[in-house]
Amino acid sequence: MSNNKVYIFDTTLRDGEQVPGCKLNTREKVELALALEQLGVDIIEAGFPISSPGDFQSVQEISRIIKNATVCGLSRAVQKDIEVAAEALRGAVRPRIHTGIGTSDFHIKSKFNATREEILERAVQAVKWARNFTDDVEFYAEDAGRTDNDYLARVIEAVIAAGATTVNIPDTTGYCLPHQYGEKIAYLVNNVPNIDKAVISCHCHNDLGLATANSIAGVINGARQIECTINGLGERAGNTSLEEVVMVLKQHQQTLGYTTGVNSKQLNPLSRLVADTMRMPVQPNKAIVGSNAFSHSSGIHQDGFLKDALTYEIINPVDVGAEDSKIVLTARSGRSALAHRFRKLGYEYTRNDVDVLYEQFLKVADRKKEVEDADLHALAQAYQSVLN
Repeated sequence: MSNNKVYIFDTTLRDGEQVPGCKLNTREKVELALALEQLGVDIIEAGFPISSPGDFQSVQEISRIIKNATVCGLSRAVQKDIEVAAEALRGAVRPRIHTGIGTSDFHIKSKFNATREEILERAVQAVKWARNFTDDVEFYAEDAGRTDNDYLARVIEAVIAAGATTVNIPDTTGYCLPHQYGEKIAYLVNNVPNIDKAVISCHCHNDLGLATANSIAGVINGARQIECTINGLGERAGNTSLEEVVMVLKQHQQTLGYTTGVNSKQLNPLSRLVADTMRMPVQPNKAIVGSNAFSHSSGIHQDGFLKDALTYEIINPVDVGAEDSKIVLTARSGRSALAHRFRKLGYEYTRNDVDVLYEQFLKVADRKKEVEDADLHALAQAYQSVLN
């Protein structure tokens, strides 16, 4: 494995689909899986095969059509789950079984009514069952974010010895601060003797808005896989946003030194496809793919942007498949933005003209949330009639 390659594990079709109202049928899942493969993700988590006949069929169909990416099926640490996942994945070129169990004391005591030793045994057994079907087995230590580090290290060492090739360290509840999550990954790197035999994976939830920051902290400290979703969809407040982590790594490549295989120019088109297919609109101020991500309405920002886009845009919208940057006219806009928009409409005005028009513009802007082209044409015509 290249030490600077970060594998992108997309779970839009599994964890992303857990958003209420976002249920997908098999045809929709297949369409999105093909788009994800085209995007360049390394692993597609296609579903949870034992959860329903429909999900089994979806994983089965995706396994048949995906040729380049690894296709992954989720399971609990239950033999039947693992067998059903293996059956659904049987046609895959690169199948992966993703199995695991909760490792925090919250889960061990409240969810399983078990002991740490019992959970350790179940974790190892699950990996051994999965290895009967594939050499590519990922183990998840659910709620690793709140798991004691010493115990977590014991579990990770044991599952790697049993045959796990990827170890997933989920911050299931989105509880960790970035430095805490990074330190947890570093602890495993430094205290699990066989950690070099597996890829460490970050699976962070966004309950405190820290999923992207935590995932990047994990990579900086030794993780080489990020589990994420398009538009940050997922359980509760969502998962790590694929477009965010990909662009963080790309924008800071010289500093951090990491790369992904994702074609960033497809991020916005795929975001729109996912939003339409899953019937879940993207918030306008969403990083990278929101409708306002490359919009400027403040006069100070607009003036700087028009002089040099780099003053207020660190990403060229073309690089993420977005439309051109937008100058949005509001009551906060300045003269330079107004003159710019008039020029785009074919009107060439002197500075004195713009000063006069600006006073009329502000009256319109105070009445409306956004001044549109029709309003500018009306202002221009009124101004022309006064001149005549």
